[in-house]
Amino acid sequence: MRTRHRGLAASLLVLALGATAVAPAVAATPSPAADGPALTAAAQQLRLPAPTGPYGVGESTLYLRDTGRADPYVPEAGGRELLASVFYPARAGSGVPAPYMSEQEAELLLASRGLGGLVEPGVVGATETHARLGAAPARGRFPLIVLSPGFGQSRFTLTSLAADLASRGYVVAAVDHAHESTATVFPGGRVLPCAACDLVERTGDAGMAEVARGRAKDVSFLLDRLTDVHPAWRYAPMIDRRRVGMAGHSIGGDSAAATMAADGRVRAGVNMDGAFYEPVPAAGLRGRPFMVLGTDVQHAPGSTTDTTWDRDWPHLDGWKRWLTVAGAGHFTFTDMPVLGEELGIKDPSAPLAADRSSRITRDYVAAFFGLHLKGVPQPLLAGPTAANPEVSFQSP
Repeated sequence: MRTRHRGLAASLLVLALGATAVAPAVAATPSPAADGPALTAAAQQLRLPAPTGPYGVGESTLYLRDTGRADPYVPEAGGRELLASVFYPARAGSGVPAPYMSEQEAELLLASRGLGGLVEPGVVGATETHARLGAAPARGRFPLIVLSPGFGQSRFTLTSLAADLASRGYVVAAVDHAHESTATVFPGGRVLPCAACDLVERTGDAGMAEVARGRAKDVSFLLDRLTDVHPAWRYAPMIDRRRVGMAGHSIGGDSAAATMAADGRVRAGVNMDGAFYEPVPAAGLRGRPFMVLGTDVQHAPGSTTDTTWDRDWPHLDGWKRWLTVAGAGHFTFTDMPVLGEELGIKDPSAPLAADRSSRITRDYVAAFFGLHLKGVPQPLLAGPTAANPEVSFQSP
């Protein structure tokens, strides 16, 4: 399962192998490597898919430090630090457009993935997200969903999903975990080293399990700060603390299960293509619902690439679904396919079109939380549909 550890780096470095240097906003037709994709164009304006719900989408950034817990990777740094992008249902037209990430963060991301000079950081940072800073919140109380990114990735890679869920009537906190990414800028302009990467390099799967357990503690602290008497977020009264869910990509998906095992406040969870390095407890999740959503290649029943879904499926003791997506790759469930397609980057290992990647991820995750946090029946989860032929309902 070590292939997951450097997932994003490996994926984007492979993409870069097939590309030649391209000046920003200038079309090109490079000669790709025999087994690599090609960078065929660079876009002047990147756009994530528009949210599909009835609400506008607001966004704010929340910085937290847990003074009661030292950073698990760099104890001398003091209290554990978190950054969260909080998306929320908002009044349409209020606020100003929110950037995807800062230009500095985009530059760090591209440089760390071997794409420096191929894509202009400002183009990536200015990607249209359809969220707005300073937007007036919609009236009402809404369920809370926490999103946790893949290993080495930042919270920005789940922006499309977060914004769509907010437009459908959820408060969504996408979390960056300190010392787990080199593309996140913390307050004061600090870029923290990926000490977790060093841990995993030394300890392999055991290190990944430690990451999942650490993230569970991070999320519990986040929930404390969002729901206590003096909350850290100005619009916290919007949150219905009785209805909390969590979803994550890769190790973030494992972390969703680990969080549910440790914190009874999280009522429902989704693992998007993540191995269960930290196993689901044999005693289960106290009957709470859980969905696994992944690739056919990696996560069909009986897979020899990742055996943990077969191992842990019997331990999911509540409502559950095991869905696989034909033509998907590990990053299908993030913003990567959309941004890659707009940049002219094609990944032959994941032929599913970017619009289908986005639609499937957003619709099935929203259906899951619609059923389990809002109590709204969801025919989409009842079985295969003609509109989504790529999605298989597995019955191991």
